[in-house]
Amino acid sequence: MKVTLKSDKSTQNNSAYDVIISGAGPVGLFLACELALAKCSVLILEKAEDPQSPLKQLPFGIRGLSAPTIEALYRRGLLHELEVHKRLKNPHQNAGQGLRRQVGHFAGIPFHEGDIDTGQFANRLPGSTDTSLISEMAELETVLARRAEALGVEIKRGLAVTDLHQTADGVTVQSGGQSFQSKWLVGCDGSRSVARKLGGFEFAGTEPEFTGYTTRIDIADPEKLNPGRNVTPRGMYLQSQPGYVMMQDFDAGAFHGSEKPITREHVQEVLRRISDTDVTINTLHIATTWTDRARQATTYRNGRILLAGDAAHIHSPLGGQGLNLGLGDAMNLGWKLAATICQGAPEGLLDSYYIERYPIGAQVLDWSRAQVAIMKPSPGARALQAIIHDLMNTRDGATYFAGRVWGVSTHYDLGGHHPLAGYSVPNFELGDGTKIGELMHDGLGILLDFDANPSLKSLAGEYSKPIKYISGSTKERLGVSAALIRPDGIIAWACAGNPDYSELRPIAERWFGGN
Repeated sequence: MKVTLKSDKSTQNNSAYDVIISGAGPVGLFLACELALAKCSVLILEKAEDPQSPLKQLPFGIRGLSAPTIEALYRRGLLHELEVHKRLKNPHQNAGQGLRRQVGHFAGIPFHEGDIDTGQFANRLPGSTDTSLISEMAELETVLARRAEALGVEIKRGLAVTDLHQTADGVTVQSGGQSFQSKWLVGCDGSRSVARKLGGFEFAGTEPEFTGYTTRIDIADPEKLNPGRNVTPRGMYLQSQPGYVMMQDFDAGAFHGSEKPITREHVQEVLRRISDTDVTINTLHIATTWTDRARQATTYRNGRILLAGDAAHIHSPLGGQGLNLGLGDAMNLGWKLAATICQGAPEGLLDSYYIERYPIGAQVLDWSRAQVAIMKPSPGARALQAIIHDLMNTRDGATYFAGRVWGVSTHYDLGGHHPLAGYSVPNFELGDGTKIGELMHDGLGILLDFDANPSLKSLAGEYSKPIKYISGSTKERLGVSAALIRPDGIIAWACAGNPDYSELRPIAERWFGGN
């Protein structure tokens, strides 16, 4: 279904906001911060009145942040505000002496720190941000909400989007009996996104293999359950600590889709069947279900409506890549939408959001499907598990899986001759000790010049608002003499010697407009 666009001049210059965002989760909040940093007016509408959901307090509410997410938070001066990773030990770290430290997994199969050849990660420098950190959903949302409000973002809670109408010039949103107008609407409202449904987006993909359960329970006889992750002929259960149990029941998602209440009796029946014990649950405190349904919007934009995060793609939470994928969407979209609104963006800039992010989302969905395929309680899946386990015990295998899980190998195909083009900029340290990531708090583009080339400084001056010129020596160049860095930290152009202006100028115009 497509939304018909009709010109409505009355909304063209009278939108109350530049952007309305549906959803005040981490993705919506981070996107709002990016837009407000560029002086866009932003309203967030969030259906939940209380942002502190009990489910976010569970151990399963703790998430691993990947390298691109950590870099994004660092480049906006937010990383130091997260305290959870300073208090918690890595949940993958093995107990006991003489054991290799586990630093990640694929479908529960671990890879270990000593097996990874970090020299293959060409854009990682000593002193770069960590490749993975522990965070907590509730804390991350608190930090992002505080920053958004400090930047002037208006957050209205207890107001769900119920209807919308777009014209060629703007979007009108109905919520809680009120009407709000904006130039753009971005749906960051999760897997059941109202913005996606009302905006006419196709959501294509595959159906689930299992119903997953996340629970906090009181168990009468906890000794009957083994700690940690346990794969059985009937599914999987994970007991991270007494009373906190996650399960996978390979019922093709039947219970999740039934919308039946999650009772103590039902959870007990599933746990007994999967664990093959007669364990007894005294009390069910909190429970939620989820599946491995994998779907992706076939486009991320329809007119003046855009999608990001789970509104654009859903998959199993295995491996915790959904949050990182969504925050990557926000970092990519924020500066492009802001430039479209405020700075006279070059033609096609906003379209590059979908072009760049859709393949990344598709890769994560396939990564999720592959994990489910080898987690099934079947002989074929067990055979695949054995092969993956052997592969992970090799140096190249562990490095490959780490690069994917940590997001270190994530990049965009931007063309260009330098091998770092399309990759996240290394955290170069200048002669005065300043690092590149510390110079990106303002969300502007950077023309980085290690050779103090007057012509490069002159070119940067032609783009005085969106590009700032930075020059200075550095300890390690990684074969770079100059680089054009987008506001999201991606290298748009780089050279190893004297710059080729016939190559640089059209690339600068592609991302920052004519001079």
